[in-house]
Amino acid sequence: QGILREGLEDVKQFFKANGSCRLPLSPSLLVKGIVPRDCSYFNSNAVPLKLSFQNVDPLGENIRVIFKCGDDLRQDMLTLQMIRIMNKIWVQEGLDMRMVIFRCFSTGRGRGMVEMIPNAETLRKIQVEHGVTGSFKDRPLADWLQKHNPEEDEYEKAVENFIYSCAGCCVATYVLGICDRHNDNIMLKTTGHMFHIDFGRFLGHAQMFGNIKRDRAPFVFTSDMAYVINGGDKPSSRFHDFVDLCCQAYNLIRKHTHLFLNLLGLMLSCGIPELSDLEDLKYVYDALRPQDSDADATTYFTRLIESSLGSVATKLNFFIHNLAQMKFTGSDARPTLSFAPRTHTIKTSGRIRDVFLCRHERVFNPSKGYTYVVKVQRESPGEVAFVQRTFEEFQELHNKLRLLFPSSLLPSFPSRFVIGRSRGEAVAERRKEELNGYIWHLIHAAPEVAECDLIYTFFHPLPRDEKAAGTNPTPKPADATWARPLGKVGGEVKLSISYKNNKLFIMVMHIRGLPPLQDGNDPDPYVKTYLLPDPQKTTKRKTKVARKTCNPTYNEMVCGMGMGMGGSGRAVAEGLPHSAPQLVYDGIPRGDLQQRELRLSVLSEEGFWENILLGEVGIRLRDLDLAQEKMGWFALGSRGHGTL
Repeated sequence: QGILREGLEDVKQFFKANGSCRLPLSPSLLVKGIVPRDCSYFNSNAVPLKLSFQNVDPLGENIRVIFKCGDDLRQDMLTLQMIRIMNKIWVQEGLDMRMVIFRCFSTGRGRGMVEMIPNAETLRKIQVEHGVTGSFKDRPLADWLQKHNPEEDEYEKAVENFIYSCAGCCVATYVLGICDRHNDNIMLKTTGHMFHIDFGRFLGHAQMFGNIKRDRAPFVFTSDMAYVINGGDKPSSRFHDFVDLCCQAYNLIRKHTHLFLNLLGLMLSCGIPELSDLEDLKYVYDALRPQDSDADATTYFTRLIESSLGSVATKLNFFIHNLAQMKFTGSDARPTLSFAPRTHTIKTSGRIRDVFLCRHERVFNPSKGYTYVVKVQRESPGEVAFVQRTFEEFQELHNKLRLLFPSSLLPSFPSRFVIGRSRGEAVAERRKEELNGYIWHLIHAAPEVAECDLIYTFFHPLPRDEKAAGTNPTPKPADATWARPLGKVGGEVKLSISYKNNKLFIMVMHIRGLPPLQDGNDPDPYVKTYLLPDPQKTTKRKTKVARKTCNPTYNEMVCGMGMGMGGSGRAVAEGLPHSAPQLVYDGIPRGDLQQRELRLSVLSEEGFWENILLGEVGIRLRDLDLAQEKMGWFALGSRGHGTL
């Protein structure tokens, strides 16, 4: 810090002598001085500086930049340029992935400037608001977005931005092989836009722990990101939209494989260590898979999404990074509540006279559960407020208080564990009584506890409390705003159907709105198809089984063809990744196709018991113009004919 202050004095002298200058990031950025109180540094290896310059425009805000010394920023410039080209390709094709692409400029050997994006935070800072193990939890990102977007329409817009930008980041980082992806290298704006920073390693040059790659997953896509997309911990139809966006964006970039190979090839002789020979170009070639059809590439990228989502290594990497950064955290850092946008005190809010937990209410958004309504009375005459808090938020308050005060000064907190099979209303009622006793003792505790900022922040009304005051909103499912109404009993299946070179291609993409089983549990759905008439059942095809979901994603290709090999139905399995085989039979003439019907059934795998039929649809192929691909949702129900 002392060295930084000395250096800033030199910068101040420069501006005294020269008046103003243009920043290297962009000639349009004209500055006239430095703002020392807003300058600091980051706790990463290169210790980059966070600088704030005075804008020459009196109406303009201060201009904040990062100055790095010790990293070759030419590689960052090149990576950002490739991402910028990808974004242009997507926009030209009518697909706005809402990418955040910042400026970066190398000003000399191993040094340069990077633009700072306002209103953004690293995933690490967001996650550690829920403790050092926050990287293993699902709610931190959703709670943070909810905190900064309290209105329902604001939050839905932020989630929409998150879905698009997250999909774009997954595709871009995979294609360019961007490594060293920890939670300090990924940022989230309050508007929901996600973006990556610090591209010191790319084209698959991962950091190693001995013989183990630090980046084990194809790209960073974790369960807390899926939680934001799904609106909870169960797959929803919004996850289908995310997968479709990823696959569409990936296929659009694949069409321009030679452009990216040529542009990167031009840079082979520029001296960037990780772009020096043809093997580095081969990484991009292999990632783009130009030899694959769009359908095969869609299946391939869907398996990559599943692999990344299932990777424990990414969360472990985040957790280790949290531990490594703990030594940089100042001892004077005061704990704050993750769901409160700002801190409140007894001076700013007024002394609390009494609190009383009135009732509990069932909520469905952002996830199903119960919220507790607390009446807060202050000493000012007639000043009464009602705040809504979940059990998890009460627990967070207690955990943060334990960081500040010894247990002897705090009341005991109700157990979060439920014995037996008690659920729902009974548990909420019991917790209401226990929490009432807890907050009464809290308010009547020693003054240093009862009057601390954490408690006054907890009981201060949030925007969601002000909106809910005096209303009893009708509950609705978490994904109601994005998923279009089903309107059909049994759900819907999304298919892509095409016919080419005597081959019938059927891709099972997604299913949404399946009914739960009779015991209330989610099914283990899979899809089975036949081409009728088929008395010998040789055209039977099955997808993999999805586990415990009413909204599964498959993106599996079934290539059904006729019985030209004497009805033997001999299949050839062509190499698709992660057990998604493409089964090929003999050709079927177009005339024969007109007589066929595709019978599709969705069943739940039940182990030793008979599988349960969840819904089915029959599609007469003569009703479809298969000269071009047909893609759409088909209603599942009783044995009727499907319509797009």
